[in-house]
Amino acid sequence: MTTVALGGLAPMKCIINRRAQFSASHRYWLNELSDAENARQFGPCTSFPGHGHNYVLYVAIEGDLDEYGMVLNLSDVKHVIKKEVTAQLDFAYLNDVWPEFQRTLPTTEFIAKAIWDRLAPHLPIVNIQLFEHPELWSDYSGNDMEAFLTVSTHFSAAHRLALPRLSYEENCEIYGKCARPHGHGHNYHLEVTVKGQIDPRTGMLVDLAALQAAIDEHVVEPFDHTFLNKDIPYFAEVVPTAENIAVHIRDLLQGPIATLGASLHKVKLIESPNNSAEVYASVPVGDAVAAAAPELATV
Repeated sequence: MTTVALGGLAPMKCIINRRAQFSASHRYWLNELSDAENARQFGPCTSFPGHGHNYVLYVAIEGDLDEYGMVLNLSDVKHVIKKEVTAQLDFAYLNDVWPEFQRTLPTTEFIAKAIWDRLAPHLPIVNIQLFEHPELWSDYSGNDMEAFLTVSTHFSAAHRLALPRLSYEENCEIYGKCARPHGHGHNYHLEVTVKGQIDPRTGMLVDLAALQAAIDEHVVEPFDHTFLNKDIPYFAEVVPTAENIAVHIRDLLQGPIATLGASLHKVKLIESPNNSAEVYASVPVGDAVAAAAPELATV
């Protein structure tokens, strides 16, 4: 592809995304393990002859805009993705369809890596995002065996936005209706993203069941159907804004996730369709609590 400066300007980088989808089945089973060991490691995913998903794939491609205002012709991109990936995987039993899935189980994170490997020779890709279902997806950006896995969950809680040291009138000036004394509620959606090395045999960067259990134990169960200001000690003095809630969840999860052999990467808290907050786990686990200021989030 020839890069042409537009209107005399320097070439402009742009990332485009192409969506695709395929339906396929898979099974988690290692022949070197006994029936009991497979069941203990993979749970119901060991059931014969497997189970299926409607996978949704997003291929991110970066390049310079050409004279026609495109990074690549999307018709060409669509053709490559279909030829190299979806035509082969759609309505397939993944364990058998590609040789790499016979060496490494076709987990969400490893399928994303395998798709990257298939597309990279043909397209200037910068990220592969693969949804197994709306509450579980993986991102892979070409970094050897490192991948990201995101779990989505939810809890319902009430809160009031008010600094204890300020008067009601002063709090209303800052927080508006959210300072009303009896609070209000939200159906919070929580996305927890972890990163780690994909195991070359199991295809997993973390035990998914253990990750979900840790999120439930440390966040969902303690937070669900509470008045955050009164039921969660941390928020007795810290205003439970979406930002501060996200910071606290980050601090609660870094240690438990580290014990599972992965690293917490990001917490995204969606308070409503209009409001969300994201924080990254960029500080050591031992310093996480100290990194949050006593009243406002350190993001």
